[in-house]
Amino acid sequence: MKIVGTKVIRLSAIGLIAGAAGIWSGCTSDFDEINTSKTAITTLSATELPYLFSRAQQQASYAAGTYQTAQNLFADLYAQYYATTTPNFQSDRYFMHRTWINSHWNPIYTQVVPQLKTLFDQTDPASSQYALASIWWVFAFHRLTDYYGPVPYFDAGIPANSVKYDPQDKIYDDFFKRLAAATTVLKGKTAEKPYGSYDIIYAGDVNKWIKFANTLRLRLAMRISKVDPARAKTEAEAAIAGGLLTDVADNALMTKNQVGNDYNGLATISGWGEFRMSASMESILKGFDDPRIGIYFQPAFNTKTYEGVRNGLGSVELTDPLNNNDNNSNIGDRWVKNTGTGSAWAQQYATKQDIMHTAEAYFLVAEAALNGWNVGGTTAQQAYEKGIRASMDGWGISSALTDAYIVSTKTPVAPQDQQKSPALSTIPVKWGATEAIQREQIGTQKWLAVYPDGIEAWAEVRRTRFPKLYPVVNSVNTDVPTTAYPRRIPFLLLEETSNTAAVKAAVALLGGPDNAATPLWWDKNK
Repeated sequence: MKIVGTKVIRLSAIGLIAGAAGIWSGCTSDFDEINTSKTAITTLSATELPYLFSRAQQQASYAAGTYQTAQNLFADLYAQYYATTTPNFQSDRYFMHRTWINSHWNPIYTQVVPQLKTLFDQTDPASSQYALASIWWVFAFHRLTDYYGPVPYFDAGIPANSVKYDPQDKIYDDFFKRLAAATTVLKGKTAEKPYGSYDIIYAGDVNKWIKFANTLRLRLAMRISKVDPARAKTEAEAAIAGGLLTDVADNALMTKNQVGNDYNGLATISGWGEFRMSASMESILKGFDDPRIGIYFQPAFNTKTYEGVRNGLGSVELTDPLNNNDNNSNIGDRWVKNTGTGSAWAQQYATKQDIMHTAEAYFLVAEAALNGWNVGGTTAQQAYEKGIRASMDGWGISSALTDAYIVSTKTPVAPQDQQKSPALSTIPVKWGATEAIQREQIGTQKWLAVYPDGIEAWAEVRRTRFPKLYPVVNSVNTDVPTTAYPRRIPFLLLEETSNTAAVKAAVALLGGPDNAATPLWWDKNK
């Protein structure tokens, strides 16, 4: 069991921490010079500001081993991309490790917020640099608030004895305002290269950042479509009209480097032997005869076939040979390569980290079209099929295989596991005849297309209930039985002790108890 620790820093004591150590050797060599104070910055020159943006990008995506306790042992499991194969990780059985989750919270407040607030303070609001910082602020915080609900937002980074939590609807309102303002600014700055090569996603390509911001806006609009459909429609139509990610070249992939342990998070933990493909993934990928299966996962070392494991297995179930690591599929060799024996794996630390895929934009448009919103004349079926093509193209799948896949009537299969699990669903890939089938198809294909981003996948599972997933085999959480799914992460123990009054007030904003069964503001499912 590997748990990578994080330095605990009280929210009330957050200062402005500068620098971008660990992005690559050029940044690392200058880091000590500009990061002369651990609590405050006096003055930074314009040439030093790009380092801050790099650092904010890196930390919002959970680099290296932090990824495990920030994402893999929570969202990745709740989205059922993977299942754990060690009894030590009770999070797969819905135990809420409220100290592990510090890894998800701390980087945002101690590494992302200080960098971006410094950029806000030292750049013109009408500049492209300010606009990119604002877009990234929304990206970082939407992943944070969608874990917990209310979080410190408007006063984040302001030193105080107690920092208040803000309601999620107010946070989302600010998201939309920031994204609209940022894209408006960037439309007049397309010839500029803000942050240049220190932008480790798009290298300062303003046109791609406009598309990214609009797609993020559409994602968030769809997120609130059940709680505020009128606002969702307005924001979605504006985002679509502004231009979305359209080509594989638009995929948002973050450069990773072994300098300073700036590793791809998923690659880092994939060699530790603690998780494998989930049975839900097996049922869907095998049933659809999905050509991405060999990219997302590898054949099990012993069986040479693709095999998954049910989520929530306990110590008894894990003694069964069917659930042994070498009898189940690790993730694909883009992230980790087997070196010749079942337990010997070489992590691909410098693999780019997946931030957002173009395919998601098309699936969002498909759902918007089904809602009857103005999507520019594209039908739901056209957008759905374009989403599949964009995902396949992004992973290097041939057009011939993609063509056959889109018209396939194959359906998910029973995974032949220890639990004798049935097939997850009866839907095919081929566009269905009813709206109910179509919505499940869109949700299922989007779940496949946003892989391996479990944070986004879990949010969408909570919002749409698609794809249909297996119940966990065991739950140790009395608030979330095996027949249910976690709806949120409880507030941190760290915050309960260091920001007590604010946390108590935040609980009142939830509309329910501070546990994993209370749905977020936008989650209107029963």
